[in-house]
Amino acid sequence: MNIKQELPWDNPRFRNWVAVARACHVLERTLAVKLVPLDLKPAQLDVLMNLYRHPGMSQHDLARRLLVGRSNITMLLPQLEARGLLRREGDDKDKRVLRLTLTAAGEALLMQALKVHMALIEKAMSQSTPEQCDMIGEQMRKVAEVLKEA
Repeated sequence: MNIKQELPWDNPRFRNWVAVARACHVLERTLAVKLVPLDLKPAQLDVLMNLYRHPGMSQHDLARRLLVGRSNITMLLPQLEARGLLRREGDDKDKRVLRLTLTAAGEALLMQALKVHMALIEKAMSQSTPEQCDMIGEQMRKVAEVLKEA
């Protein structure tokens, strides 16, 4: 690296991006700890949330939505199914596709976990006004779109 070249940590964009990444990392670690009493991991919570919002989605669609490989989903689903939190059922039109739905137990656990998650988010965002929260969200959506195009 050329000594005269600007170091990345002198760049406000770099510093602020690192702050966002750290905040996200701390939130994920804290959420993991707070979900322990529910015997739930953040990745499992993501699955439950997505199945609640999109019942009957396929494993492939779930993997795409969570931005993970199908092998990751394949490892998560049997654990949740064994606990009676979700069902995998064959698709009537395409026997290769498995449709995923929450059970009543899965929905009940999700509601408990959402209380934990929302309390953490409320605490994290409590120093921001609603307008600032909207601005942060809008900016992060723009960032995500730019990165998708990269």
